[in-house]
Amino acid sequence: MVKVAAIVLAAGASRRMKQAKMTLSYKGSTVLGTVLTVLHSAGIDSLIVVIGGAKDGVEMTLSELPFEVIRAYNPEYEHTEMLDSLQIGMQHLPDETDAFLIALGDQPQIQGEVVQAILQEYTKTGNSLIIPSYRMRRGHPWMVGKVHWADLRDLHSGQTMRNFIQQYQKQIHYLVVDTQSILEDMDTPEDYQRAIGEA
Repeated sequence: MVKVAAIVLAAGASRRMKQAKMTLSYKGSTVLGTVLTVLHSAGIDSLIVVIGGAKDGVEMTLSELPFEVIRAYNPEYEHTEMLDSLQIGMQHLPDETDAFLIALGDQPQIQGEVVQAILQEYTKTGNSLIIPSYRMRRGHPWMVGKVHWADLRDLHSGQTMRNFIQQYQKQIHYLVVDTQSILEDMDTPEDYQRAIGEA
């Protein structure tokens, strides 16, 4: 039985939103709560959330969920990049994990069907890097098999996940999807209002 976890990156300072975006209301829950619920409902049992900004509010959001979430904290969230949060999250992966999804905490429009399609593609093909693509643009969440974990851990400060993707471009399996939800995230109040309207 393949064991797949998810690392949800939710440590940002929400500067452009000008309020804690992870705890904003969304579809009867919160932005972050919705992301985690979709992942859990799609069959991901091990959920690791990397938190930083608005820590108390995010902790309250997590405590209200009806399932377990592993918490990881990035104390340098104001001065580090997404890669640093990912590497912190990787330290909390359960030993039995074979692969993990990289998901964004500010992507509440994430679709369970896309998550399940990625899981099915991984089970069927065994590809170690699976990234969803909409109209030739890659999005989230994407899958990383264990064979690449050491490479991710070895990336140094100043590098990004884009560097990793470029390095392994030839090994990426792109899963074409018919939804632009994989591309959208929420950085500004306008993004949030658009997301609410679409929901």
